Amino acid sequence: MTANPKHLTLPARRLYDAVLELYELAEHDRAVLVKSLEAWDRSEEARELIAADGLLVTSRLGELKAHPAIAIERDSRHAFLAGLKQLGLDYEPTPAQARTAAARKARWSA
Repeated sequence: MTANPKHLTLPARRLYDAVLELYELAEHDRAVLVKSLEAWDRSEEARELIAADGLLVTSRLGELKAHPAIAIERDSRHAFLAGLKQLGLDYEPTPAQARTAAARKARWSA
C-alpha cells in the first residue's frame, strides 16, 4: 500500500488508507483522492472556525454578515463529494434511505 500523505489530518489519512484497502486506484486516481481529502480537511477547518466564531460576524461598518468561512465550508464540502463521485466512490442508498429521500422530495415539491 502507498504511504498516506502526511499533510492530511489523521481522520483524512485514515480514510485514505481505508479507500486504498477497498479499491485498487491508479496513480492519477490517488491524486484525485488526495485532493478530495484536502478539501474535506479544509471544510472541517472552516466548520471549526464557524463553530468558534458563530454564523455571523461584524463587518468593519458594524453590520452583521455571514461568516466568510461558510462559503469555504460549502465549496470545500462540494469539492470533496465531487472527488468521491469522480472516483466512483459515491454510495448507493439503502432502500430505507431511498424511500426517505423520495418522501422528503415529494413533501417539499407539492
